[in-house]
Amino acid sequence: MKICYTVQISEVAIVHLYKVAEEMQRTQCKNILIYEGKKQKGVIIWMEDEKIVDLYWNRSENAISETDKKYRKPCISIANNILNDISDSEECLNDTYLAAWNTMPPQRPKYLPAFLFKIVKNIAFNRFYFNHRDKRRKEVSVSFDELEECVAGSSYTDDMIDAKELAGAVNEFIEGLSQEKRVVFVRRYWYFDSVSQISERCEISEEKTKSMLMRLRKSLGEFLGERGLI
Repeated sequence: MKICYTVQISEVAIVHLYKVAEEMQRTQCKNILIYEGKKQKGVIIWMEDEKIVDLYWNRSENAISETDKKYRKPCISIANNILNDISDSEECLNDTYLAAWNTMPPQRPKYLPAFLFKIVKNIAFNRFYFNHRDKRRKEVSVSFDELEECVAGSSYTDDMIDAKELAGAVNEFIEGLSQEKRVVFVRRYWYFDSVSQISERCEISEEKTKSMLMRLRKSLGEFLGERGLI
């Protein structure tokens, strides 16, 4: 029986990715940052996330506009990597802002980007399954199929997998990776970037990207096997 799942990466791991991306921006991967903002004397300037959350709590009309300035590009990217349709992705973005408005308050997310990205990803997947029913978009399908390699030969069924334990193990695996490998893995299996997109972001060849992903999948399979999860 095939086991298909999407890697659920914790909010802490996502935020850590941004810190890694910022460091890589200063070193080898100049295009790795997931979002862009206005620059002043070479420094990216945005409203602080905590202040944006305060705008939601104060029911300020500026909450969504400030969110859009800072996070529109990555949210659209996440949705479009799943849907491959910019119009549907724009609708997902609007639904994300509405969901954020309706949930803040009572929620006060500690990591606003992770909060928003989980919302837009879930909305995009719901639209994806509604639009395609029995047919998955190629890049998403390929990403899922690649991860199946990690559980090949498993005697587990979907119901037997402890999703929480599995997610925890995957996060532990990611935390142990080098900066470059961590970004490549997350971009492929959380954001569903294509190999060419990852290659361009990290300024490495597509062959190196494919080879790195293959080794990462093998390492993940061994890691999960050592913990009795496959």
